[in-house]
Amino acid sequence: MHQFTDRHIGPRASEIQEMLRVLDIKNLEELLKQAAPKEIQLKKELNLKPSISESKCLEELKKIANKNQIFQSYIGQGYYETNMPTVIQRNILENPIWLTSYTPYQPEIAQGRLQALLNFQTMITELSDMDIANASLLDAGTAAAEAIYMAYNHRKRDGSKHVFMDQHIFLQTKKIIESRAKAIGLLVDIGDAEKFNYDEKYFCVLLQTPAANGRIIDWENLCQQARNKGIASIFSTDLMSLCLFKTPGKMGADIVTGSCQRFGLGMMGGGPHAAYLAAKKEYTRLLPGRVVGVSKDRHGKPALRLAIQTREQHIRRERATSNICTAQALLAVLASMFAMYHGVQGLYNIAKHIHHMALYLIAALKKIGFVVSHTDIFDTVQVKIPNPALQKLNKAFIKNKINVATWDKGVSLSMNETTTEKDIKDLIRIFLQISHSRYTIDEVLNLAGQDLKKANPFNNKSLKTLSRQNPILKHKNFSSYHSETRLLRYIHSLQSMDLSLTHSMIPLGSCTMKLNATTELLPVTWPAFAKIHPFAPLDQLEGYRLMIQELGKYLCEITGFEDISFQPNAGSQGEYAGLLAIRHYHENIGAKKKDVCLIPVSAHGTNPASARMAGLKVVELLCDSEGNISHDDLEKKLKMHGDSLAALMITYPSTFGIFEKGLPEICNKVHTAGGLVYLDGANMNALVGISRPADWGVDICHLNLHKTFCIPHGGGGPGVGPILTTRLKKYLPGHWYLDKHAIHGFASTSKNSWDKMKTNISSAPWGSAGILMISWAYIRLMGASGLKQATSVAILNANYLAKRLSKHFKILYRKNALVAHECIIDLRKFYHTAGVSIEDIAKRLMDYGFHAPTMSWPVPGTLMVEPTESEDKIELDRFSEALILIRQEIQEIMDKKYSKTNNVFKNAPHVLEDATKEKWPFPYSQQKAFYPLSWVKEHKFWPAVSRVEQAYGDIHLFCTCPPMNSLSSER
Repeated sequence: MHQFTDRHIGPRASEIQEMLRVLDIKNLEELLKQAAPKEIQLKKELNLKPSISESKCLEELKKIANKNQIFQSYIGQGYYETNMPTVIQRNILENPIWLTSYTPYQPEIAQGRLQALLNFQTMITELSDMDIANASLLDAGTAAAEAIYMAYNHRKRDGSKHVFMDQHIFLQTKKIIESRAKAIGLLVDIGDAEKFNYDEKYFCVLLQTPAANGRIIDWENLCQQARNKGIASIFSTDLMSLCLFKTPGKMGADIVTGSCQRFGLGMMGGGPHAAYLAAKKEYTRLLPGRVVGVSKDRHGKPALRLAIQTREQHIRRERATSNICTAQALLAVLASMFAMYHGVQGLYNIAKHIHHMALYLIAALKKIGFVVSHTDIFDTVQVKIPNPALQKLNKAFIKNKINVATWDKGVSLSMNETTTEKDIKDLIRIFLQISHSRYTIDEVLNLAGQDLKKANPFNNKSLKTLSRQNPILKHKNFSSYHSETRLLRYIHSLQSMDLSLTHSMIPLGSCTMKLNATTELLPVTWPAFAKIHPFAPLDQLEGYRLMIQELGKYLCEITGFEDISFQPNAGSQGEYAGLLAIRHYHENIGAKKKDVCLIPVSAHGTNPASARMAGLKVVELLCDSEGNISHDDLEKKLKMHGDSLAALMITYPSTFGIFEKGLPEICNKVHTAGGLVYLDGANMNALVGISRPADWGVDICHLNLHKTFCIPHGGGGPGVGPILTTRLKKYLPGHWYLDKHAIHGFASTSKNSWDKMKTNISSAPWGSAGILMISWAYIRLMGASGLKQATSVAILNANYLAKRLSKHFKILYRKNALVAHECIIDLRKFYHTAGVSIEDIAKRLMDYGFHAPTMSWPVPGTLMVEPTESEDKIELDRFSEALILIRQEIQEIMDKKYSKTNNVFKNAPHVLEDATKEKWPFPYSQQKAFYPLSWVKEHKFWPAVSRVEQAYGDIHLFCTCPPMNSLSSER
């Protein structure tokens, strides 16, 4: 029987031997000895459970999932039951083309995803009545924090550092904002926004509508007066409610955030869900994350691209205004498709149904004598109930497998898309148990129904002026695909424009695009995981807790640390959490002035922005000519910043693609100087099973589960970035839910100290809990020996590519003629000798059916290639042959066979439109343009558009679906 390892690892045993012969190395063990320094290598195998078969893995995980209890949830507070249309679930959420594509930095081969994300941005701007929206953020709480950063950076010239936050905001959002504000010296005041005094010391006011207590309030007057004082108005808003009620844009909001979870996504134990952020036009350059814009290709045809990329944190580094480097692209696509599937009338009907169910419940409760706190609501009903009746009521709910939220004076119930009249009947039956009413259940419901029929719900004086007056989703994309046939064809037309791992290897350095096995992904949609509210009573979450505890133990064993937090829902958030832990450690021991973070030029591009967001000062650390951290410069910087040194932040293996020597010595020097060592785990795929960061002296690190541990990239998200430590356990992220249940980290059952320095990183207790089973399954399927084999083959594949290409290109930074798991190909000279830029080569690779490797980073004018262990020798050879022939094509220009301005590079990628022209316009053959190698015919992927004009899209910034909808028509 084949082990899963044989499925995951691409090269067969015979291919491994062939590649080793090319390297003149006997076996994989010898390769590791030569590539990785002896001082970091493990002496024994990891202590993990033996690998199991795929069927056994699913059986084991099913038993764990079944320990969760699925209750009818009325908890709300940002998480609601939904119905995902099965056509969307099957054809997007479970479709590897959508799951395994990379972030659309190469727009010519990503037009489908870009169109879907443009639909998302259009949906957000139209529902919120704002000018511009980004292509999603991580979750509602962090999106609200990003909005505050935007407002602060917009007005920071006057020195204002005060935020006013309304008291009726979801608790998880409050905690995140308090944590993040403290890190950069902002002050948060919480109070009743209806009594806001418009003090000019505030640079923003944060409101929520509907509020956590359910109320809908017209904030137009507040927004107007705030704007007169230069105070930004930020709204955290339920997206579904905007189908019915007056929008933040009409009230005068400056920035609007929230979650798209209601748009067809399961609660999933808290995530992943796409958050959104929309703003007035004046905030465009401050928008965090990614923005899709409309541009044109070289034929003048409309084409999409990621716009204004110069804002991104890996480019601006410590000058960045956000450290967000990813999004929830896959979840944003799902949300936009939900809107397209239902259309204007369908969304309106869902919102109206939710609202009607809430009003129906209120009417029934009043008939039996209960006092409801507010009637000016959308979906949430607060019922005042004194003790001891409250205790009796809660027991009855639990007995009937119903979850409600509690507040200081009663219970709160949030209606949702799936709520039925039978559900209302079940709820009233329970309320009758503590009521003195003489009505029967049927009498109550009949009377309540009659009351509702007498008048339009908006005849409620408080709501009448708050109804939405302008239409929603006017673009034809939201009124064209309501039959399953139409939507299915539309989805297929988009995916046909996208290149993914289903087509060819995606060889991006530092991004680890490896196999995301079907067995690992299947459990994501199981109801026992997908239908769980993150704030449900703890005893209903035993399956999640067990799975998370086991995964935590596996990852701790793999890294050598003792504790872990899964809260960070992206690598950038893991970096942020780890650096805050370091800051809090220094503060706790009385070293508050320690605020310098040393970051080598070989570190991951996200690091400087994360350090800045954590309130640290970035000091660059130089590397020597071989790519190592310069010990001389380290000594100099330690001496210079000794009293203020907080941390050294490294990436290992470095982004130069090498295992540096002397890392334990470097860690020791930093510790001696009073600093701590942070490891960015982006390149952990070169370490698993052969080395553990904790053993070298690293104090804290994050992992990218969407890289090393098989959670798929999904076109730019979801991601998970858990943080691990031993020394800094006390300072791992906290969460009000974990505190309430006396839980810390992944395994502890006793309460850990909760102090003022505890940090909240994401909205949900375990971040994106709903996809953690992917990494759990990967580790169980591979076992210790399989994981080590995967790492070994990842290093082998990179070295095989480097060896094959070294005869044609200069390979930078090698040790003993070897690289780590990725290699850097130097192409700089070709711009001077042939006029061929790194972008030209990236576009030409599309003609061969490949996505470009990482471009011009960490070294300008280079390609950084990471093949991963999942690609076999056949695919590696195909990629090598493409680059080798590209080198020959460059030589043809150098030999003046073709001009520097009209050649296969300047006209790449070549599209079908070129082939159908009456007269072939180029000085080379169609064969050369379209099928430069024989196997390309068998694997031909046609880019949807020719080369996109980058500058045009920024100069003419347009970030919603254009009226002439040529891109969205079926092909």
